[in-house]
Amino acid sequence: MAPVGLSYVLRSSVRSNTIFTRVRTISSQSDASSNISEDLETFRRRRKTDWKRRQRGQSFLDNVIVTVRAGKGGDGCAAFHREKFKPFGPPSGGDGGRGGDVYILPTSHLTTLSSVPKKIRGENGTHGQGTWQNGKAGSPLVIKVPLGTIVRQLPWDDPRRAKDTWESEEESLAELSPTDKRDKMRDKRWVHYPLYQDANVERDTFKDAEEAYYKAERIRRYESRRKAMDEPIYLDLDKEEVFERPVDAPLGIGHQEPLGHLVAAGGLGGLGNPHFVSAENRSPKFATRGIEGERLTLSLELKLLADIGLVGMPNAGKSTLLRALTGGRAKSEVAGYAFTTLNPVVGIVRVAEDGTFEGAVSGQTVHDETWKEEQVARERAERGEYATALTRNQTSGEIPETLIAPVKPGHHFDVFETFRFTIADNPGLISRASENVGLGHAFLRSMERSLALVYVVDLSMDNPWDELAVLREELEKYQPGMSEKGRIVVANKADLLAGDGDPVAVEEAKGKLRKLEEYVKNDMVLPDGRQLDVIPTSAKFSQNLKKVVALMQKYVDEERECMKDE
Repeated sequence: MAPVGLSYVLRSSVRSNTIFTRVRTISSQSDASSNISEDLETFRRRRKTDWKRRQRGQSFLDNVIVTVRAGKGGDGCAAFHREKFKPFGPPSGGDGGRGGDVYILPTSHLTTLSSVPKKIRGENGTHGQGTWQNGKAGSPLVIKVPLGTIVRQLPWDDPRRAKDTWESEEESLAELSPTDKRDKMRDKRWVHYPLYQDANVERDTFKDAEEAYYKAERIRRYESRRKAMDEPIYLDLDKEEVFERPVDAPLGIGHQEPLGHLVAAGGLGGLGNPHFVSAENRSPKFATRGIEGERLTLSLELKLLADIGLVGMPNAGKSTLLRALTGGRAKSEVAGYAFTTLNPVVGIVRVAEDGTFEGAVSGQTVHDETWKEEQVARERAERGEYATALTRNQTSGEIPETLIAPVKPGHHFDVFETFRFTIADNPGLISRASENVGLGHAFLRSMERSLALVYVVDLSMDNPWDELAVLREELEKYQPGMSEKGRIVVANKADLLAGDGDPVAVEEAKGKLRKLEEYVKNDMVLPDGRQLDVIPTSAKFSQNLKKVVALMQKYVDEERECMKDE
């Protein structure tokens, strides 16, 4: 009769004769060396981009590689029951607790991956104790990431992948003699009753249990590698998990909120010595240690979620446009040089029923360079003007209840708000960005999820249509069909043309705008036949923005309805 523990360990060991052959076959498959070299090159470019961002004091992080290790199971206990008048009781060692699992949960409260640790460790289970006391299971570990995060498990032959449990053990045993290897492996897997280790290893019952243990371990090893090669983890976390308590749920009963997606399962707890009782061995003096939790390496990549993505060359005025549309609430840096924006900045545009947007009633009609605005703010603070200044939500007098349009931002605007959408200011795009030049993929990746794209060009340039051609070409090279999301062309910095009112300069400006419209009409027609809208604006002086907001609202509403139908 086989011991209960042996049948427990052997519950899935059916194909043990061919396990090692299959493991060697799987581990020898490495026919994707070219892809690995490309991934490494991309990784180096990302590190260089992150370094550039850190030089500017920016902590935004949109890609990171993390090593995940679930909790280790607690060790089983080898003990015997003792009480008054029972000097030789039965085996009473408890099982170890299961190791803690690791989950990944998307949340809308985060906007960057900078809070995700590079090394993630689950909680270990506690050890079993005498009197049949089982160990406590490790608590699950929930790693929160922003919405729009892509989670990928690195392939088996990727050199950045951390070693699994068995590879680490093989490396640590490489320099030892066969006898020392056997002793080390036994110490890692077995718990012995005090002073009985030498006697246990000579018993046939222990040898049978050890053989069964190794068979089950080979199966776990094979399944782990097969899963990593054939079914790697891939998660597209673009939706937040919402927990709704049942309406008819009894009062006083707790409900567990969703933990997210399981990425690494904790190890099983070790078996106490009662599991190894058999007809031949009534008092087993050994137990098993807990099993290591799953180990894997994940690549986290944040693709920003925004309804509208601004696409433009460096210094085209995208940051100024975002500040004008949000009334200065989006803290994007504005300066007169290229690559001011190194990280995507997301702002919220709120619209009233009559089409008024919050930025139009913010009281700030001129959006200058950041250093100038900061200098003005410091001067006002030194003069003490902020001591008596009204806050955003305060008014100088009573607001009539009969108003049909908002006159102030903040809480006052909440009453009139009927529509809102998010808009992302992305880093400037240059030629060959699809080949990862400049900020490259770090920029293009941030607008992949946008429902619609808005091209922003500098109308004061000699040939703004050439900028459009480059922007469209780079979007198509990065991802075919991506340029089809384009809906509007914002011809920014129109205030720099004919600013003195000279009739000749005015006609030249009108001619340039007509030429831009003709180029868009002839060369940038969408596959469904629609044409892009061309809107001349001055983001610095908040001119002609109401029309831009109306068109953005229209296209966002259309895309949202299409998503509902799907």
